[in-house]
Amino acid sequence: MAQDSGKNVGGKPRPKRKSVAERKPVGKQPRTKREREERFVEIQRILTKTYPNPVCALHHRNAWELLVATILSAQCTDERVNMVTPALFAKYPTVEALAAAEIEDVVPLIRSTGFFNNKAKNIVGAARRIVESFGGEVPRTMEELLTVPGAARKTANVVLGSGYGIPSGVVVDTHVQRVARRLAFTGEVDPVKIERDLMAIVPQDHWIDFSHELILHGRALCFARKPNCAACPLDALCFAADKTSTEVTVEKQAAKPPKGKR
Repeated sequence: MAQDSGKNVGGKPRPKRKSVAERKPVGKQPRTKREREERFVEIQRILTKTYPNPVCALHHRNAWELLVATILSAQCTDERVNMVTPALFAKYPTVEALAAAEIEDVVPLIRSTGFFNNKAKNIVGAARRIVESFGGEVPRTMEELLTVPGAARKTANVVLGSGYGIPSGVVVDTHVQRVARRLAFTGEVDPVKIERDLMAIVPQDHWIDFSHELILHGRALCFARKPNCAACPLDALCFAADKTSTEVTVEKQAAKPPKGKR
């Protein structure tokens, strides 16, 4: 193989591609604890300004409906769940009604959410557990909610936070996980450990809104593939290795030889 001369066709030198580190935005990355705290405060300020008064995307009228919707949202979009729950709650309007339902009768109503057999079993089981053990009222503590079928920690945090206004923790879904890692709030991949790291830096009175803000930011700009960094208000404060920018795009295009000369 001939040695690469470092030149394009026509003898012009190829643009030198920057390393991942060099593609990070210009600016001093925080090194000290004080600098990291100041950066976090500024990020929180921007998120609060960008996404004022955030609310849960799952439509619900009470904590029970939110619990059911959250269980159905596993491996499913909120939009799809919102399309399914109106018919489900029209047929089974109360906890008691769903507790008396047969699982096979519930399946057709939630089929489009995926994993419908397990989800039907869980929501009927949740209804029966709440009727039998909690007098038909969705419990208001993490410990009690974790005894309800289909309610793991994330689901419990959603219900307590958005259903009752109780900041029991930080909801960690795929959006929160991705954005929190890109912003260097955590280096973990396990949701429980990510939540622990976020709870250590986010004031408790902001736990509920903070998770909503990260979810909204992940949906609006910080996509899993090709995040829209050029439009991101946090761009100057983000040092993620997979950032995109106009500069990087131009460099990639410039590095390609002209058509017909490849």
